[in-house]
Amino acid sequence: MLRLENLSCGYGSVRAVQDVSLHLAAHQSLALLGPNGAGKTSTIMAIMGHTTIHGGRILLDGRDITHVPPVKRVELGIAVVPEGRRLFSDMSVEENLTVGGYRHAIANDRKNRARVYDLFPRLAERRKQISGSLSGGEQQMLAMGRALMAEPRLLLIDELSLGLMPKMVDLCFDALAALKVDGVTILLVEQNTARALNFTDRVCVMTSGVLAFSGVSADAINNEQLFDVFVNSP
Repeated sequence: MLRLENLSCGYGSVRAVQDVSLHLAAHQSLALLGPNGAGKTSTIMAIMGHTTIHGGRILLDGRDITHVPPVKRVELGIAVVPEGRRLFSDMSVEENLTVGGYRHAIANDRKNRARVYDLFPRLAERRKQISGSLSGGEQQMLAMGRALMAEPRLLLIDELSLGLMPKMVDLCFDALAALKVDGVTILLVEQNTARALNFTDRVCVMTSGVLAFSGVSADAINNEQLFDVFVNSP
C-alpha cells in the first residue's frame, strides 16, 4: 500500500530525513522506532504532505503522491494522529469529531461517529465536554477518533503512549488491535519499543535521519543490532 523510495525531506532547506526507503503492505502494521530527533515524525509528516521534499518518492497503491496536497491525501485514505494530539481544545468532543469527518456525507458521519464511540465508550460519555478539559488519555482517544472520522485505510500514529497512564495505554492499544482486525493499515511511531514490537508485523528503526534497521517485529524483540541503535545514537 505505502512505499517510500529514497525519500529525503525536511523543513525548508533543513533536511531531517535522508534517503529512506520502506514499504508497508495493506492490512499490515509497521513500527517506526528510533531515538529522539531520528526523523520519525518528519517521515510521518512527509507522508501527509507537510514537509519539503528534497528527493525520492512517496507511493500509495502504486500511485506517486509525492507532491499531492495534504487534503487530497486524506481523500485517498490517509489520516494522522499527531504527536501531542493537537486537538481543538476550546471545542467539544463532538465538534472535534465533526471536524475530522468534514469531507464526508452526514450518513457517513453518523456511522463513523458510532464506530468511534464503540471503540471509546468514554468519549460517548463526554461528547459535550470541552476537549481541553479531558484527561491526557481521553485526549489521545479523541485524537484517534478524529482521525478515524476520515475513514482512513492508512492510519499514521505518532507517539501513541507518550505521557499516558498504563491503563490508558492499554485502552489505546486495544483500539488499535480492533482497527487492525478491521483491515486498517497502521504505521506506528512509539517510544515503548517492546509494546510496539509486540503489536506490529514489521519494524523500521531510524537514527540521525537515516534508516538503520529493518525487519520482522517478532524477530527484532531481542535483536542486539536494534538495541545498539538506541544505545549508540547521539
